[in-house]
Amino acid sequence: MRRWGMSLTAAAAMIGLAACTPNGEDAPVNETDGLVVEEDLSGAALNAAIQAGEEHLEWLEEVEGEDALGFARLQNERALAQLQSDPRYQTLHDRALEVLESTDRIPYVGVRGGELWNFWRDAQNRHGLWRKTTVESYASGTPQWDVVLDVDALAAAEEKNWVWGGSSCLGPDYRLCMLTLSDGGSDASVRREFDVEARAFVEDGFVIPQTKGSSAWIDENTLLIATALDPDETTTSGYPFAVKRWTRGTPIEEAETVFSGQASDVGVWPARFEQADGTAYFVAIQRESFFEGVYWLLPDNAQSEPIALPLPRKSTPQALFDGQMIFTTEEDWAPVEGGPTYPAGAALSLDMAALAETGELPEVKTVFVPDSRQSVGSVAATANHLLMVINDNVVSQLEAFTYHDGGWTSQPVEAPQNASISIITADDQSDLAYVNVSGFLTPETLYRVTGELTLEPAMSAPAWFDAEGMIVEQRQARSADGTMIPYFIVRSAGTDGPQPTLLYAYGGFQVSMNPSYSGVMGRSWLENGGTYVLANIRGGGEFGPAWHQAGLRTNRQRIFDDLIAVAEDLIRTGETTAPQLGVMGGSNGGLLTGVMYVQRPDLWGAVISQVPLLDMMRFHLLLAGASWQDEYGFPDENEDERAFLRSISPVHNVETDGDYPPIFILTSTKDDRVHPGHARKLAFLLDALGHEMLYYENIEGGHSAAANLAEAAKRVSLEYTFLMQTLMDRTAGETQER
Repeated sequence: MRRWGMSLTAAAAMIGLAACTPNGEDAPVNETDGLVVEEDLSGAALNAAIQAGEEHLEWLEEVEGEDALGFARLQNERALAQLQSDPRYQTLHDRALEVLESTDRIPYVGVRGGELWNFWRDAQNRHGLWRKTTVESYASGTPQWDVVLDVDALAAAEEKNWVWGGSSCLGPDYRLCMLTLSDGGSDASVRREFDVEARAFVEDGFVIPQTKGSSAWIDENTLLIATALDPDETTTSGYPFAVKRWTRGTPIEEAETVFSGQASDVGVWPARFEQADGTAYFVAIQRESFFEGVYWLLPDNAQSEPIALPLPRKSTPQALFDGQMIFTTEEDWAPVEGGPTYPAGAALSLDMAALAETGELPEVKTVFVPDSRQSVGSVAATANHLLMVINDNVVSQLEAFTYHDGGWTSQPVEAPQNASISIITADDQSDLAYVNVSGFLTPETLYRVTGELTLEPAMSAPAWFDAEGMIVEQRQARSADGTMIPYFIVRSAGTDGPQPTLLYAYGGFQVSMNPSYSGVMGRSWLENGGTYVLANIRGGGEFGPAWHQAGLRTNRQRIFDDLIAVAEDLIRTGETTAPQLGVMGGSNGGLLTGVMYVQRPDLWGAVISQVPLLDMMRFHLLLAGASWQDEYGFPDENEDERAFLRSISPVHNVETDGDYPPIFILTSTKDDRVHPGHARKLAFLLDALGHEMLYYENIEGGHSAAANLAEAAKRVSLEYTFLMQTLMDRTAGETQER
């Protein structure tokens, strides 16, 4: 499997009576259970000050601040006391942990040098095992694994809470690898050189201290690196903007800069792009904004200058196949005056060797152009075919493309219908490829793609819940502007009347929400009588770039209106009632649910906001937040965007006497992507106002709010216990709307 070291998208993924510090000598304080409260203000006065634009909650942005963590610990005690004392919690936890730590899970693999590599965590291996097997052994269904690195043993020896972040290995023998490890699950990680044959870290080898950077191999003695170790070479988003060539045996400080961007960029990262014959191209990816960037072809020597590749500013290289570089474009593109315009969402190709030799744009070839209800999913190359997942009305098809006589042809690969398909791995040295197929009620099945382009079952995951009598329907709701918004509803066919319902959505960054199997959700919610709904609202990528771009910046209310429309449709059709309807989302989806909480509290019986953005007046000043201004807006540069962000910011739109549903807010201290201050601020304000709120902050865990499987089981069990208490217990016997 050979591909970009980092794609444009993946590299992508961010209130005063008197301003004073929490412990300032002049600050009037209250003390409650040892917690120092910043201001001697009532909840109403605090809310009024925040509404007026005064900054009274910045002390909660001190990630490891004593007072901020004191608040978090007090809230953790309260949340855990309420939820873990519920007799259902332990059952939910044990059943969730059984799924997450099961040895019957499919061990998904990547192909490297003809071998299959897997990273595995279970009950005995909380930090995980990095291991490999042969294609033949994997095909047996009970592979014999060769453990190359035991991360649990490493964590114990080094007294670190190591969380695996992946590996980058140098072909063609893949002996030397740069391993990415973070202490506690943060995005900032260390990178250390590892010798696969010796099963040990290389003595005096390459080591990159903790940073939000990356690396790419040039050869066994040379790396391309981007590090954010020097504040002078760090963007406002916290990422590096310089790519350097680092030679073995020299200090990292002496690495030679080969490309430099600007502090105003989101970041700059190196990539190695290698085709099947071993020819490698080295690129610096300059992300000027979250969705726009330039790919710079790096020269072989310091005397030559990098060449800007003439690709669309919104585009993503996907694979190299038969000398063609395949890329998708996220904007309409007319590369030649008077020539054709290629629509956003198209998959195109060009001659990579010709591009590298001249720096000029070769003839562009069309691979696939989706219609208005289609989008390109995962793409990968084998020796003889370019495999592509095409999503059509949010269900997947698999196509195999070939290139000959200067053009592309394709044929469908017969696959299960009405399911989600994703390409797991592919080998450009053979026809070896694996795809995963799943649905809401169908456990994952891993298929091997044969040379004859048929799918051969390789492994299946167990069924974790009883789906008998359950059905899946796809429906549509009409949004405020008339756009039809698809959504899936999963429920028991025998339900009579409104049911407790969990609505999930994301709605941002061109991330698609496709049908998928969740043993934890099925056991915790569906089997207990709940209905599950997945909404494909705008902001995602379900129907290509236009579906995403329809909700950017000041148009973001469309995204919120879409989710409101789905909720209202569920109530109108009698599937549920407002007191029985809960909404959940994380990260950008945490902002979504926060907005639902303040804009339409009448629609919900419960709200769960996971690792959320909630202070939209300061999101761009916290951690990676500056990199997301292309999505949300530029509050310091554009008055209209600032006004709009103020109008939707959950922290700034809470009514003191508002009638709000119970909300559960979760975050992680170690999340260095979405700052925990967002969640802390809304929780502190709601608590001060006396609104019904629970807050849980995982002291470890990164952006997933769970550093290991046990923590993940704890988090989801807290969430489902909360949903049962609010949507089931409180509405037992009720069918009327609130």
